[in-house]
Amino acid sequence: MTPTLVPHHPARDWAEIQERMLVPLYEAVYDRIGVGPGSRVLGLGCGSGLALLMAAGRGARVAGADPDPARLALARERLPEVPLALSGLPEGGPYDVITALHGAAALGSNPAAVTRLAERGGAIVLACWGPAERCATASVLRVAARLAGWGPAERKGLEAAVAAAGLSVAGSGRVACPFGYADRDSAVRGLLSTGEFDAALAATDPDQVEKELLEALEPYVRGDGTVWMPNVFRYVVARTP
Repeated sequence: MTPTLVPHHPARDWAEIQERMLVPLYEAVYDRIGVGPGSRVLGLGCGSGLALLMAAGRGARVAGADPDPARLALARERLPEVPLALSGLPEGGPYDVITALHGAAALGSNPAAVTRLAERGGAIVLACWGPAERCATASVLRVAARLAGWGPAERKGLEAAVAAAGLSVAGSGRVACPFGYADRDSAVRGLLSTGEFDAALAATDPDQVEKELLEALEPYVRGDGTVWMPNVFRYVVARTP
């Protein structure tokens, strides 16, 4: 199968195609910890701001940070009055909810510093992919790892990240987040926007990356041309002392 050769705009593809796939995760986390009027939510790795927008829609005051300037620019379009930081952390706080819903790496190299922004008894919520056997997308991510020249990604466990922040896990959950796309093109653009393929794109010809991604997607293409990939995401909740 030949590459689609469609121009990619990762930040906008994330905002327009991929980010909505995680809405069930965002909703489940906010329901679990009771985000609503009076909540003060700090989103780390906030991307283009959909999770913050949803929290604001529940009546919460929100702030965010993300290292990607293109994604953060889109978040500023959605949330022009919200404090957003490209590097470091936005001013404000303390927060009763701090989230890193796209992986523990958003806590940075000093997670204990992040927890100091939380008020006493505040919730720290981390989320990432669930078990590989429950995630159809895991087979596609293995392609990304191979093309990047390294083995399957070793992701820091959520519990380990919580412990590094000097906290303990108070609860956890799993949420079904199927990835559904209108066609192969949308699937390629959405998955490339996640950042999971960045190392592969830097190490390999982008056309080859796209070709192998399309091949890996083929088992999930349905008769009408849509793409459907069942996945489970996992989150943990810690509470500050």
